Amino acid sequence: SDFVIGKAHKISDGADVSIFACGHLVWKAIEAGRILEEKGISVEVINIHTIKPLDAAAVMASISKTRCAVTCEEHNIIGGLGDSIAQLSAKNLPIPIEFIGTNDTFGESGKPAELLTKYGLDAPNIVEAAEKVLARKNA
Repeated sequence: SDFVIGKAHKISDGADVSIFACGHLVWKAIEAGRILEEKGISVEVINIHTIKPLDAAAVMASISKTRCAVTCEEHNIIGGLGDSIAQLSAKNLPIPIEFIGTNDTFGESGKPAELLTKYGLDAPNIVEAAEKVLARKNA
């Protein structure tokens, strides 16, 4: 599909959990989605390549269906993708959300794969976050 600023790109259709990702973590979200699907969890993966303007309609359509979300960004969890989706949810449809990103810390130099693991930005962390929101949704 064509790249349009402010228009999210749905990578997979799912009913149980929404995973919103941007940048390098889109691929990690796809990997996590595959792992969760193998566990019988239906995952919607959405590439939010433009955080501002946020595709509010796409986010709302997804969370209205799944009722829980994980946000994934190679960025501080403060002031980025996670915050913008949490704010939209808080105003319209409060749901359980987990945030994959750096926890207000300075980055370091190193091999990309090792850094993603160190900061908890890889597929296993996304899978764990998805399982957390599903547990909260079903509590």
